[in-house]
Amino acid sequence: MLRRLTLRDFVIVTNLEVDLGRGFTALTGETGAGKSILIDALQLALGSRGDAGVVREGAARADITAEFEPAPELASVLAPWLEEAGFDNLEPGAPLLLRRVVDSQGKSRAWINGSPATVTQLRELGEHLVDIHGQHAWQSLTRADAVRALVDAQAGVDHAALQQAWIERRDAARRLEDARSKQAGLERERERLQWQIGELDKLSPLADEWDALNTEHARLSHGQAILDAARLALDAVSEADDNADSLTSRAIDALEEVASVEPHLGDALQVLREAQAQLQEAARSLNSALHHTELDPDRLSELDSRMSAWMSLARRYRRQPQELPELLQGWRDELTELDAASDLDALEKDAQRAHKAWLEVAKTVSMQRATVAPVMARSVTEAMQSLGMSGGRFEVALTPQDEPQAYGLESVEFLVAGHAGSTPRPIGKVASGGELSRLALAIAVTTSQRSDERSQVGTLIFDEIDSGVGGAVADTVGQLMRRLGRDRQVMAVTHLAQVAASAHQHLVVAKTLQYGHTTSDIRPVSDADRVHEVARMLGGAITDTSRAHAVAMLDTARQLDEAMPPVDTKPTRRRKDVAA
Repeated sequence: MLRRLTLRDFVIVTNLEVDLGRGFTALTGETGAGKSILIDALQLALGSRGDAGVVREGAARADITAEFEPAPELASVLAPWLEEAGFDNLEPGAPLLLRRVVDSQGKSRAWINGSPATVTQLRELGEHLVDIHGQHAWQSLTRADAVRALVDAQAGVDHAALQQAWIERRDAARRLEDARSKQAGLERERERLQWQIGELDKLSPLADEWDALNTEHARLSHGQAILDAARLALDAVSEADDNADSLTSRAIDALEEVASVEPHLGDALQVLREAQAQLQEAARSLNSALHHTELDPDRLSELDSRMSAWMSLARRYRRQPQELPELLQGWRDELTELDAASDLDALEKDAQRAHKAWLEVAKTVSMQRATVAPVMARSVTEAMQSLGMSGGRFEVALTPQDEPQAYGLESVEFLVAGHAGSTPRPIGKVASGGELSRLALAIAVTTSQRSDERSQVGTLIFDEIDSGVGGAVADTVGQLMRRLGRDRQVMAVTHLAQVAASAHQHLVVAKTLQYGHTTSDIRPVSDADRVHEVARMLGGAITDTSRAHAVAMLDTARQLDEAMPPVDTKPTRRRKDVAA
C-alpha cells in the first residue's frame, strides 16, 4: 500500500507530505482546487512521462517521493524483480521508496530505494504497486489491444513466452520464404562457388607453401653460380698453390721463432692462429656445399610450372599468391552456408517446429482466455445490475482468427446489451457515454477483485471515474469502493457525495489566494468537518436539511461494516501546507 507521498515544487505545490492509510480514501474539493495533483504526482513517481511543465514556476526542479509498504505476498513477487534489476532486496517490514526528479530543462532522474534507476524500471515496478483508473478509462474499452490486455491480465497470460514463441515462428517462416524466393539466385551462386573451388582445388594450395616454393626455386635456378662461387672460394682458402690457409701457416711459423724474444708479437700470433682455425672451418663448409649442391633441371621445371599456376590464379582472382589458401577456405565456408540456406527440407522442418511450439503456447493462452471470459462476463453483468443497467448483459467474445497473430489464435472483444431482451453488440456501437463510464467502473471494480493474491496490486486509484453517475447508482458506486477497500487500499478523486460518504478516510483539497500567491491545502476531515464537506457536495446552500442528509449517508456507510471486522486504518495527517 501507499504509505506516504511527498511533493516538492510540483505544478502549484511548494511543499506537501501526506500520510495515507488502509481502506477507502476519498479525495474531494471544489472544482479547480487541484484534487488530481496527488494522482499526477504519483503517476510521475511511477514512471509516467514528465517534462519541464511539471516544475513549479520559479523552482529549479520538481521532486516526488512515494513510499510503499508492500504486503508480504507482494514482497515475495518484488524480491526477484529487485534482485534481477540490481537493487537491494526488501528487508521484512522495510519500505519501498520510489523517487523522481524533473528539472526546469525537462531532464529526469529516478531512484529506487536510493539507487539510481531508469524511468522504465520505475514503470515496471509501479505496475506491481498501483492500478490507476482514469476518468476516461471507458475509452480503452473500444480498443482491441486494451481489451485483450485486460482479459489477459485476468487470465494470467504469460505474454513473454507467447511473444518469444511468435518471434521464433516468424523468423523461421521468414528464412524459409527467403530461401524459396532466392532459390534460383542461390543455385547460381552455388554453381559459381563450386567452379571457383574446383579451380583452386586443382592447385591445392597449402598454407605457407608459396614462401617455400620461392626459396627452393631461387636455390635451384642459381645452382651453377653457387657451385662456381663455392669452388673459387675453396681454392682461395685451401686448395690453390698460394691459398690463404698455407700463407697464414707460413706467417705463424715465422712469428713462433721470435715470439720468445719479443713478447709483443704474442698477440698477433694468437690472432693468426684463430684466423687459421676459421679458414679451415670455412673450407669444410665449402666442401660440404660442393658435395650437396646438385643441378636438378627437372625439379626446377616442376617448380616453374607450379609457381606459374599460382601466379595465374592470383591474377584471375585479383589476390596476392600467398592469399590463395585463405581464399579457398573462405569459398568453402560460403558454400556450406549456401547449402544450409538452400536446404528447403531442413528450413521447412525448422518452420514447422517453430509453428508447433508457438501453437502450443497459443493454445494454452486460448484456454486461459476461454476460462476467464465467462467468469468475467458474469461478474461485470452482476455489477451492471446495480449501476443503472438493470437487465443488461456483458460478454467477452473470443473470435478465432483466420491467420495466426502475435497475440494468439483469437481476437478479444467486449459485447454489451444495455437492457433485457437486446442482443449484445460491440461495446462502442451500442453504449452511450454514461453507460460506458458505468461499464468502465464495473469492469474496474470487477477486475480489481482478482482471486490470485500474488497478482494483486496493493493500491487502486479511481480518478473521477464516476463522472456522469448520480442518484441510486452513485450510492452503489460508493458501496462498491468501500467494499473493495476492505481488502485493498483504494483512493478515489470524486465529485459525488455518496462516494465520499462511503470512504473510510476523507481528504479535502482547498485552494485560496493569499498575498498574491495561490495556496493549496490538503487536510483530513472527520466528524463535523466531514459532515460539512459532504453537505457541500450535495449541492446548493449548506442547510440543516443537507447536514442531516450528510449525517444519514455517513451513518449508512458505517452500518455496512457493522457485521464485519473494522478496517485497520491509520489516520492520515497533513504534514506541511502546499503553497505556490
